[in-house]
This record gives sequence, C-alpha cells and structure tokens, in this order.
Amino acid sequence: MSLPVKHALITAAGADERRLPLQNLTDRRGDWKPVIVIQIDEMLEAGIEKVGVIIRPADRPAYEAVLAPYGQRVTLVEQPAPLGYGHAVLCGREFVGSHPFLLQVSDHLYVGGGQSSCTRQLLDLARAEGCALSAVQPTPESQLCHYGTIAGSLVAGRSDLYQIESVIEKPTPTVAEQTCVVPGLRLGHYLCFFGMHVLTPTVFALLETARAAAPSERLGLSPALATLATREKYLAARLSGRRADLEARLGVFRAQLALGLHGPAREAILAVLAEELALDATLRK
Repeated sequence: MSLPVKHALITAAGADERRLPLQNLTDRRGDWKPVIVIQIDEMLEAGIEKVGVIIRPADRPAYEAVLAPYGQRVTLVEQPAPLGYGHAVLCGREFVGSHPFLLQVSDHLYVGGGQSSCTRQLLDLARAEGCALSAVQPTPESQLCHYGTIAGSLVAGRSDLYQIESVIEKPTPTVAEQTCVVPGLRLGHYLCFFGMHVLTPTVFALLETARAAAPSERLGLSPALATLATREKYLAARLSGRRADLEARLGVFRAQLALGLHGPAREAILAVLAEELALDATLRK
C-alpha cells in the first residue's frame, strides 16, 4: 500500500520554539531567511502541498508577517494553552483531516547527507513502505535526556529500517540499557527520534483518548507513538543526514555551519575556517 503524504505540521508553540523558528540563517543556496522558511521550502520541494504551523495566539502577527508569501499553502493553527507537545500535534487534527501527514519540530534543521533532503528521504520511504515512519539517529546515552527513544529490531534484508516495538520518552541510561538496546549499534548508543515523522490519523485518536483520561495533565506524543506501534505497522528509519538542534549549546552556529558545508559555498567556508584557526593559533602564541 502506497502512502502519499501531502500535508505537514510544524510545531512552533513551545517556550523556546517561539523564537528559534524566526531566527535568520543563510540556507544552502546562500539566501538569508528564517529557519521556518528554510523548513517549509524543503517540505514544498519534497512534494508537500499544505503546511500547518502550530503557534501561540500571541505570536500570530510575527508568523503572519514572515509566512504571508506562501498564501494558502501555509495555515497558522493556534494552540490556546501550553499543554504539551502531544496537545500541539492534536491541535492540527482539523487541518490534517483524514490524511497521513509529515510532522516536524521547528527548533531543528535537517541537513541531508547527499542530493536528497532528509524530508524527501523520509517521504519516499513512507510512500514505499505504506506505513507510519519516524526518523531516528544513533545517539549516545549522555543525550538520552533530550529525546524520545525506540526499542526495535532491524527489518529483514534492510540496514536502514527498524520495526518499532516500543517508544520511551527521555529514558534514563539504566532504563535504556534494559529496554532500548538495538542490535548493531555501538555500545552506549540508542536510536533516538530525529524530530521528523510521517504519521497516520490514528495518532490523533490515540492523543484524544489520552487527553480524555487525564485532561489536566500535559499531553506527550511518545506514549501515543508507543501505542501506535501496537496498532499498526510503524517503522523507524536512519536517514542520510544530520539533525541540527537549535536549542542545544552552539546549536544555531552548528546549524549554520552544517547548511553552509552542504551548499555551493562549501570551499569558501572551509577556507574561512582555516583562516580563523590559523589566526587563533597565532594569537595564542
């Protein structure tokens, strides 16, 4: 069964997400634009037709000003209160409808390792496999406190696809060692979410059920994804590329460097880095 994906959601209502998506960077082509514009352009180039951006009501004017050129291709969806990442995704239910959808967070950039963007790689895999699919990346245990982590096993005959058996949100190293070891990874490394998913509408029903059971609690996404793995085919994929977490220490700098090194200005950037290192070495003498 093919899974064509034409809708996407970007969550931008979190405390730090509110400022980071509007941060200007130079994209691969050398154009100066906000992070969220870089993300949306990559989505549209990969075949997405409609993008919903989840925002705080108070941030609507700022996003309207930046995203106005997209017209009806981009819709702003308000999250009325900060009730968790899962709740932010649930706010996009009416926008997505009964369609499968791409989900990304707005405080990450995804830099493909080859000619194909990370977004296109994930969409192509989802289309081929005909199921929900989450991008993952081998991550050292020291960083588990930042990411959802999967337990699973390699799909027979593949080196890049895993059957997801469970999902745990930010496990401790002890819990990860007991439940999330995946054969073939380096010791002390686990498969953590990349911040990019293709999901089916089933996830909205699971989130709604969780919200009804605990209406006063913040709603996470990982428990719904763990349940999704028991309801339908759900795979994880290692993509050719890297995630640049803008919230991390030096995150914006690393994101800019990654974009530059994968564009036509690569040689110029390497030359500047060499000059700076030489100058630094001279000044330290």
